[in-house]
Amino acid sequence: MSKWSYQGQDFENSMIPEGAVGFVYEMQAVIDGKLVRYIGKKNFYSTTKKKFGKKAVSSMQDKRAKKYTIQKKLSYEVYYSSNSVLKDAHKAGINIRRYILKICYSAMELTYYETKFQFVREVLESDEFLNGNILGRFYKFK
Repeated sequence: MSKWSYQGQDFENSMIPEGAVGFVYEMQAVIDGKLVRYIGKKNFYSTTKKKFGKKAVSSMQDKRAKKYTIQKKLSYEVYYSSNSVLKDAHKAGINIRRYILKICYSAMELTYYETKFQFVREVLESDEFLNGNILGRFYKFK
C-alpha cells in the first residue's frame, strides 16, 4: 500500500496540523501503459453516530437527552479516490502514487482549493486527467 506524500516526504498522522479539516490531493497511476491523474479532496476524519444500547438509554435520567454519541476516526489512510478507474486499479494491485497538494482548515477552503487546482491544471481539457467535471457544473468537452 502506498503512503501519502506531502512536500516530498511520507505523510504521517502526527503531521496533521491542529484544526486541519482535510486536503486536496493528486493521484497518479500508470494504467495500460498510460499515465493517468486525478485531483480531488478528502477529509482527514469521518464521523458516525453510534446509538447507545437499551440499558444505557433506560438508565438515562433525562429522557430528552440525545441517545447517541458521535465517533470520529481517521479516514484518509486507506482512501484511493472517488474515481472508479483508480479504485479498480488499486484493487488490481496497480501502484498508485498519492500526493497531498494543500492542507485546508475549513470545508469552504477545501472546496475552493480543489476547484482552483482543477482549473489551473486544466483537468477538463487534458485526456491525462480522469476528472469528468468540476463542482458538477463544468464538464469535459465532448
